[in-house]
Amino acid sequence: MESQQSEKLFYSIGEVAAELGEATSLVRFWSDSFPKVVKPRRTANKNNRIYTAADIRALKVIHYLVKEKGMTLDGARRKMEQEGMEVLDRKAQMLETLKGLRGELQTIHDNI
Repeated sequence: MESQQSEKLFYSIGEVAAELGEATSLVRFWSDSFPKVVKPRRTANKNNRIYTAADIRALKVIHYLVKEKGMTLDGARRKMEQEGMEVLDRKAQMLETLKGLRGELQTIHDNI
């Protein structure tokens, strides 16, 4: 989806949930819980939520703080205010890259 993000302007909640590996209900809940950083727009005809690349980055930071670091939503909100989105976004991207490398190394190890 990373290569698609440069091509598309908006993503459905299903696409975002698949990118995060979470349920759409959790994405919806986080969107409602963090209205300052996640601001999905609505489609005109069906009023569906659509997300921008910036929204996805913010949701990845929330995912990192809540799922990886074990923070509460209030703790994650405070951390985001203290450290800023850019710093946390870099940390979340680094973790995602390291997980990908680990998976590749595991595949190589399994094939030996």
